[in-house]
Amino acid sequence: MAPGHAPTPARIALVAFPGVRAFDVSVITEVWGVDRTDRGVPPFDLRRVAADPAPVPLRGGLSLTPDRTLAWLTRADLIVVPGLDDHLTPAPAPVLEALRRAHARCTPIAALCGGAFTLAQAGLLDDRQAVTHWNLTDLLRTHHPRVTVVPDALFLHDDNIWTSAGTAAGIDLCLHLVRTTHGAEAAAAIARSMVTAPFRTGTQAQFIEHPTPHTDRDADTLAAVRAYALTHLAEPHTVAGLAARAGMSPRSFARHFQATTGTTPLRWLITQRIAAAQKLLERTDLPLPEVARRTGFGSEITMRQHFATHLATSPRDYRLAFQHTLDQREVDMARLHP
Repeated sequence: MAPGHAPTPARIALVAFPGVRAFDVSVITEVWGVDRTDRGVPPFDLRRVAADPAPVPLRGGLSLTPDRTLAWLTRADLIVVPGLDDHLTPAPAPVLEALRRAHARCTPIAALCGGAFTLAQAGLLDDRQAVTHWNLTDLLRTHHPRVTVVPDALFLHDDNIWTSAGTAAGIDLCLHLVRTTHGAEAAAAIARSMVTAPFRTGTQAQFIEHPTPHTDRDADTLAAVRAYALTHLAEPHTVAGLAARAGMSPRSFARHFQATTGTTPLRWLITQRIAAAQKLLERTDLPLPEVARRTGFGSEITMRQHFATHLATSPRDYRLAFQHTLDQREVDMARLHP
């Protein structure tokens, strides 16, 4: 990017109609509607889109004033649908038709929590996988039997459509969409300003109601083991080695680890290594084999395989796409402080 030329803002459409949740509207606005360019976050053009310009009533005496009609969806780079206060609220027919046309144009569409019901009404989830709040999975299956409801994911992607579980998972999905489009640094900067984790591992299985267990006396031990692994990512960790550090058998360690985090020790470790590699690729010019060594992948080939599986790109292409964010920030800082 040439110095002095501002990047074109990504165009984000928040689709609103009576019945959408105020919390989800706030999440979408907080992620894409706040100017954080001074912290290295690219600019976004967030628009509140509705069938007509009339204020949209929200629960709690609030209202949302649209600034664009549905016609603006033809310009959007991403469409985000909030969840619903009443999950069976029928969306206006023009909204459903506009979402169908947007999907036909290959515009990415994301739904937070009960927003999956809106996409299902539009037929966009037929014969596709989707997720919603764990307490709504049976309701979604009953009213939309053609949807393959996945009960425990935090968020899912199927054919350019994203769905997420309840409340906090909507934040996870929004940050993930920023991360995959604009890089880990941008997502981390937004997460820091929101005082939330830039990403969470695991599934919503860890949040589903179960009979209350006895106090897990191993929680502190497991947290200490995770902290150790994070500060020693370059080491070739095994479940047996981490279990020994926790003073447990490998089987007991794996069971307690999954109950605490919602994922297995090795999957958690791979996620942490990918995140560390993303930061090094964005912030440094280290050769790819050195990035792989420092993050514990051992070889560039192994790192490339995990990037392909989890990010659908290669480390080299990721660096080409996102390292300019750091370079441009340095240029901007030099201009502000010559």
